[in-house]
Amino acid sequence: MNPLTQFKKISILPVLIALTLACFGLLPTPKAFGVLPAPDGGYPDQNSAEDDDPFFSLTTGADNTAMGFDALYSNTAGSHNALARWIWRRTGRLNTARYSHTATLLQNGVVLVAGGGGTSDFLASAELYDPTSRVWTATGSLNAARAEHTATLLQNGMILVAGGSGTSDLLASAELYDPASGTWTATGSLNTARARHTATLLQNGMVLVAGGFEGPVLASAELYDPASGTWAATGSLNTARYFHTATLLQNGMVLVAGGRDSNNIASASAELYDPASRTWAATGSLNTARTYYTATSLRNGMVLVAGGVNSTGFLSASAELYNPASGTWTATGSVNVARGAHTATLLQNGLVLVAAGYNSTGFPFAGAELYKPASGTWTATGSLNTGHGYHTATLLENGRVLVAGGFDANGRILARAELGGRRTR
Repeated sequence: MNPLTQFKKISILPVLIALTLACFGLLPTPKAFGVLPAPDGGYPDQNSAEDDDPFFSLTTGADNTAMGFDALYSNTAGSHNALARWIWRRTGRLNTARYSHTATLLQNGVVLVAGGGGTSDFLASAELYDPTSRVWTATGSLNAARAEHTATLLQNGMILVAGGSGTSDLLASAELYDPASGTWTATGSLNTARARHTATLLQNGMVLVAGGFEGPVLASAELYDPASGTWAATGSLNTARYFHTATLLQNGMVLVAGGRDSNNIASASAELYDPASRTWAATGSLNTARTYYTATSLRNGMVLVAGGVNSTGFLSASAELYNPASGTWTATGSVNVARGAHTATLLQNGLVLVAAGYNSTGFPFAGAELYKPASGTWTATGSLNTGHGYHTATLLENGRVLVAGGFDANGRILARAELGGRRTR
């Protein structure tokens, strides 16, 4: 049996998700959830948009400044406002509950959510979140239902979706979303079908896809040229991997690190892609092998890696920094709560917000923390209203963070969405 097809059946049913997570050390013992109803019912306490306003203002101007919202952008020395407590309020619900989807901030400030896993199969549906009205609106559906795919904002404003797991097998297909028309159009297919890969927009406007899973773990990489709408093979990774991260560095190179290798064990290796030579070169290895973790490019050019599952299959609280100048990793402060399948968002004030994910109980939880690069420390901040795992987190133009979908602690697929921001009073 195709291992990814097998995983597809696991990921669709929460009862089998629990068993899968147990294999990664995220559950102390397997627990069966059963197939529960979609989470569209049973939440009568959802706040309206009006209920949210007293907690933080989404407006601009004098009122915003008077309430202290502008302090969100302050990260000066000695300012306690830079680490001010965040608060999360529920916002409009997705039209379709989903997990392992993508969320992309469009050039017009709207967020596009596409695909993912649903209550019975993978999804083709897509929807748009308007930060002004705080509601979701259906937009054109993907031509192929998919999850564990990638979505990349191109320089021309279009969104490129590539690969993923489909309803019957892995996908090589790719398609483009046009925000002006709200429709998807097929573009050139990948040379190799893959899921759990990475896609990185290069400074030259091309898109680099690397690694992933096709049955065997992949080392191959490909480049998408938006001008021609075609893919071309480029240099292969030195280490085949999936569930890794790929981060564009300020020097234009791409750092790939960690993930699961061909032995399905978390890897510590890292390598750099040079767009000029189209080749990969090994760089310093992580201090801790990890997968299901996050990698965030900081303002100072360093890359922050946090959490994940280590090579022994247990959650890690450790975090480390990659220095492109030296090509080495250095330990930094550990997160307060070990976690995996979480999100990490670089805020407008330069801090990093880590939100939710799976903790040592083996279930999604609601905890959030802020990382301050100046001190290399983490501070717990306001928790989300609901635990989320395999969700998305998107920084909006107004500085808020939109968290959407995923699984909750009861194994239900979520339609819930939340907005995070600094408490103003």
